[in-house]
Formats: sequence, structure tokens, C-alpha cells
Amino acid sequence: MMNMASLLEVENLKVHFAIKRGLLSRTVGRVFAVDGVSFDLAEGETLGLVGESGCGKTTTGLGVLGMIEATGGSITYKGEEITRTTPKKRRHLCREMQMIFQDPYSSLNPRLTVEQILADPMQIHGLYPGKARAERVAFLLEKVGLSPDYGKRFPHEFSGGQRQRVGIARALTLNPCLIVGDEPVSALDVSIQAQIINLLIDLQEEFGLSYILIAHDLAVVEHLCDRVAVMYLGRVVESGTYKDVYGAPKHPYTQALLSAVPVPEPKQRKQRMILQGDVPSPIHPPSGCHFHPRCPRRMDHCHTAIPTLQEVAAGHAVRCFLYE
Repeated sequence: MMNMASLLEVENLKVHFAIKRGLLSRTVGRVFAVDGVSFDLAEGETLGLVGESGCGKTTTGLGVLGMIEATGGSITYKGEEITRTTPKKRRHLCREMQMIFQDPYSSLNPRLTVEQILADPMQIHGLYPGKARAERVAFLLEKVGLSPDYGKRFPHEFSGGQRQRVGIARALTLNPCLIVGDEPVSALDVSIQAQIINLLIDLQEEFGLSYILIAHDLAVVEHLCDRVAVMYLGRVVESGTYKDVYGAPKHPYTQALLSAVPVPEPKQRKQRMILQGDVPSPIHPPSGCHFHPRCPRRMDHCHTAIPTLQEVAAGHAVRCFLYE
């Protein structure tokens, strides 16, 4: 049953891609990119999806937005099931759910001015007609820390941080409630990252936004997120508040990730937990617990049985037989 305070609820989401070969394009296999992900998001909350490259974080975000069709599971937004909906309804949902892309340059049309980039979504959805549209563009540019005069410029005339501010302004054009940020600061310099993080926090407080933040930088997640979901090979292996996950990680994979975070104190020593081997292929994921080939604490039944996501404390859940 959906919590009334929840904005979004994702239940057992699956996104599988068919592998086709031959003249007849026969399906010879599948890529299990997302394989049973569940989480919820409250209004005004920030949820961080973290994990190694290829774990399915971005595909989960795209699946939530309907940019990739879900193979299974359900997505409920504001109490309404939206996993498979009509084109008209999906068009309306675009106004409510937006995305900030990782690369601020390739996500902007180089042939359009910033003014055109921001005005196009409003024109498509019939919002802010006439003079109000230009005023809205100027308002958005000011909100992300850019001069309204910059609306006449093209994307190549901006720095990376400025382009990402334009990308954030574009995500705000239609007054969304939910924004998915696909590693929105990973392509920026460290000094610029702090500015963008502070900007996202300020915008969330002013407009009451809810964020799903996709990231591999655990320090960024710690500053922005209320809760964290750690993903490994298409599944959530641990979730909870960032204080629970960072302060008392339970899953061996989460422990290994956090042990690799640098400590800004030369005299402080941290015991590293080195994982053996590489991340398995999502085409042929391991049986049982997906993490067992690399887990230093694996048991015999980890090879065959699939652990479930169990609560070990209030709001803190782990997918591991060590806690069942």
C-alpha cells in the first residue's frame, strides 16, 4: 500500500534489453540491466542511487521517467500507476518529471540559443504565451545564477559549469515536481561542483522539488541526499538514510565502496576492503546473490538462493543472508 506522503513508488522494476542477431533478428539473449528495483520517494526528498558503473543506476532513472520502457514491475506517481500509459498521459507527465543529464554540452542543441532551448518546451506544451515566455526565460536564468542577457548566446559560448546551469534551467521550465539528476556534477571541476550542489539545494527549498540523484561520488551523495539506495548489477543491495548507510554499512559491497572513499586527513588511516575480480556481465549474471563471486563473507547457499531486501533497523534494509 502506498504511503500517502510518497510522491513516487517503484516496485520490482525490471528493464531487460533483448540481444538480437542474424538476418531474422532472432533474440539470442537478454541484458538484465535492472532486475527488480524497489524504492519510494517522498515530496521534497532526495534519494541517491549509487554504485559502480554498469550497475543499472541510469537505466533505473530512465525507466522511472518512461524514456525506456519497463519490462516488468510498477511505477506509481502521485497515487496513479504510470508504468504503461497512453501517449497523451506520458506527454503530461513530461511536465511533472524532468531530467538533468550528465554531459552539459551534448545534452544541449548547439544550433539553438539558450533562449530557444528554454522556450521550446513551453511552446510545445502551450505554456507562458507571448511576452510571458520571454519573462519566464529571464526568470529561470536568474534563478540558476546566469544573466538574462546570456539567453542570446549559444551553448559553445559557455563554460562547463555555465552549461550545466542552463541544463538545470531547462529542467525547471515546465514547473516539475520530480527531477532525476544523472551524475549532474561528475563532468565538472571540483570547485564548480560545490556551486552546482549548492544551487540544487537552494532550488529544492524554493520550489519544493524532489530529486533522484544518480551518482558514483559518495561525497556528493552525502551532501545532497536524505536517503541512499546502493545498487549492484541491477538490484538494490542496501538502502536507508545516508547516516545509516554511511555510518553503519551492513552489506559487504557497501562496506567496500565506503572504504575506498578518500579521507581528507593524512594521519587518519582507513582499512581498505579490496574486492576481488570484476563486475559480472549483466547478460550472464551469477546465480543466487549477484555479489557472491566477489564477496569475502559468502556462504554456500549464496550461490543458489536469492536474498531478499530485509529491514535490519527502522528504514534501513539490506539484501544479504548475513542479516536474515
